[in-house]
Amino acid sequence: VQLQASGGGLVQAGGSLRLSCAASGFTSAYYVIGWFRQAPGKEREGVSCISNSDGSTYYDDSVKGRFTLSGDNAKNTVYLQMNSLKPEDTAVYYCAAKSRWGTGCRPGSFGSWGQGTQVTVSS
Repeated sequence: VQLQASGGGLVQAGGSLRLSCAASGFTSAYYVIGWFRQAPGKEREGVSCISNSDGSTYYDDSVKGRFTLSGDNAKNTVYLQMNSLKPEDTAVYYCAAKSRWGTGCRPGSFGSWGQGTQVTVSS
């Protein structure tokens, strides 16, 4: 599986960004795609994940109500719309994929990773 993340950038607090994750190479019609982030000195954490088999969705409490995950199955692309951004959202954001929901949005359960995209929110 190949994953291509894009859409990061520099934005002021309160602003918005939309991240895109284009995926290819799936051997199954069903998969789980997740967004994760890692700030300097911190562990990688799950931000939001979605399964296209049953629509299972996860949002970390820190982003609920501000971030929205959506997908375009025809394009095998998942979008993370990030609104009301805060300085603490600053991190490198990664998308990843796996075949089944399993243990949900835990980074260690994902085997395929894209390159990161930097999101910087200034105060």
